[in-house]
Amino acid sequence: MVSMDINFYSLGAAEEVTGSKHVIEIAGTSYLIDCGAFQGSRAEADRKNREFGIPTDRIQSVVLTHGHLDHCGLLPLLTKQGYQGNIYATPATRDIANLIMMDSASIQARDAAYLRRLAEKKGEKFTWTPLFDEKDAIQATNQILGVSYKRPLPIGDGVTLEFYDAGHILGSAMALITVKKQGKETRILCTGDLGRKGKPIIRDPDLVPAPDYIILESTYGDRRHATVDDAMEKLADIAKRTVQTQGKILIPAFAIERTQELVYYFHLLVDEGVIPEIPMYVDSPMATNATTIFQVHPECYDEAIHAAFIKHHKNPFGFNSLHFTTSVNESKALNEHPGPLIIISADGMCEAGRIQHHLIHHIGDPNTTILIVGYMAQNTLGRRIRQKEPEVKIHGQWFKRKAAVEEINAFSAHADYAEAAEWLRLLDTSRLKQVLLVHGEPKAQAAFKRYLIEQGYPDTEIVQYGKTYDLNA
Repeated sequence: MVSMDINFYSLGAAEEVTGSKHVIEIAGTSYLIDCGAFQGSRAEADRKNREFGIPTDRIQSVVLTHGHLDHCGLLPLLTKQGYQGNIYATPATRDIANLIMMDSASIQARDAAYLRRLAEKKGEKFTWTPLFDEKDAIQATNQILGVSYKRPLPIGDGVTLEFYDAGHILGSAMALITVKKQGKETRILCTGDLGRKGKPIIRDPDLVPAPDYIILESTYGDRRHATVDDAMEKLADIAKRTVQTQGKILIPAFAIERTQELVYYFHLLVDEGVIPEIPMYVDSPMATNATTIFQVHPECYDEAIHAAFIKHHKNPFGFNSLHFTTSVNESKALNEHPGPLIIISADGMCEAGRIQHHLIHHIGDPNTTILIVGYMAQNTLGRRIRQKEPEVKIHGQWFKRKAAVEEINAFSAHADYAEAAEWLRLLDTSRLKQVLLVHGEPKAQAAFKRYLIEQGYPDTEIVQYGKTYDLNA
């Protein structure tokens, strides 16, 4: 008789935020939940991303919760190392992950060429190689099967996957894994990144059938988000100040969701006459392509966006003063463009992409406002700017920061600790045996664990590397 043993362990995003890779092992067969790239200091990120942690021939199936780099970024490496099985994701996630993986391959190729030139100038031997190339990214996309929300699908012997909307980004999903063996049923809910109620564009997080175990993210386990009304007021104040000083607003934003949401909010403020039209440039080829993906996946939209824009505007993600740059020359020209001006540019943590060049040109200008609108992981340039360090290093050079730094955390796509607990309270928890916390820094996780225990979830545990969790109780 085959053993029913079900175990869980983490290969990434345990007591840290990036690089999500979790394994559910059922009767000796492994199911990989997410396959994300680690983001942080370059040397540490390179080491962690190359140390994959599980042989590909042990993986039966891969489940992808959403298309952010820290959840999908190592799928091309997985297929490059020989994984030939299915990768399950929603149709919108498949499109977004393809975009993210191809962009990552392109960035790595450019980095390799740049580092090679530097080494040659110094007469040094160059040995670094990209993790994967565009061909590997295409192969990974070819192995992704699109699965719509609330469509149960067998993914292994006695194992069923069902996606529910996570309300995080377009196409994001919570994965409900149901195991039926020897007359016993066990439901394991992997939230991926849990979103928030009342966000524009996408729907609120779904409620799911009663789970036995929840693998729950904890990014904002010790923080509350400001209200959207407060955020809109602050956004308007920053915009008005920028008009007065003829300055610039520089926004490092994730190309997926955050960029489209910011455009939507600026659109609202202009429509309502709160702020004048300010030239706005989305300076990210990936964000431009992502906006196209948004337009072809209206099945993921919240009703509010239909009511507010679809019936009245051809494009809810654009208006007269909005421009999308495509070429490098157009991007460079923005640095000489007179203010007032808004530049939204990837990457969200300032670790790569065109945002770094805009920072080089504007971080020393007191008429520039750098607006932080998302999570900044430890050891990233974005975190150092958020902490308002007086001097930061970009491309190997030090720059004094004279630009103002503002932060609006209401735009976060992650639930804060109170929002996550509220979502839990609405669930049927009659079968719930344990909550396992992943995807959070230690301080945030410790606070979140205490809070959940106080809220009536005594069996809450913080997942640690190297530890296996028994899901058989």
